[in-house]
Amino acid sequence: MINVLSHKIAAGIKSKVPEHQASVAVLQYSISFILNIIFIISLSLGISLLTGQIANATIALVAFAALRQVSGGYHLHSGMMCIVVSTAGITLLSFADFNGTATFIFNAIAFIIALFFAPSRIEAQTRIPKKYFPILKLISLAMIAISFLVGSSVLASTFLVQALTLIRIRR
Repeated sequence: MINVLSHKIAAGIKSKVPEHQASVAVLQYSISFILNIIFIISLSLGISLLTGQIANATIALVAFAALRQVSGGYHLHSGMMCIVVSTAGITLLSFADFNGTATFIFNAIAFIIALFFAPSRIEAQTRIPKKYFPILKLISLAMIAISFLVGSSVLASTFLVQALTLIRIRR
């Protein structure tokens, strides 16, 4: 569905501006990312309006995206799967309500995972040179460290889920 829609939009753009150097395939690839983000945010916020968890869903969306930008993580192979899994995950994370001990443990586990694995699978997703990857790790760790101070179970749970996507087991 995402591929079909992004292809139609890309072909429409290319027909309006045929002299542009970007091919339909390049436009389609970029548009599919934008559509994924739009659908994930729209569906997550729409569901959170119905469940009364708009603030927590917003925290989860922003926190997940921010940590993901600097730490990387596993990418699903299908745009539709990404939308479904991300929307379900954000919706579930918006209900996180744990005591201080669990929140601390979630932050600690996320911090340890990021310490060992961040950044992960980011090479093809960023233009940042590899020599700056240690700085990305430090930013990831700093974000999780701030979560210790905030003490939010939604934030801690979100960072833990994102950190789990960093784990790369070599065969």
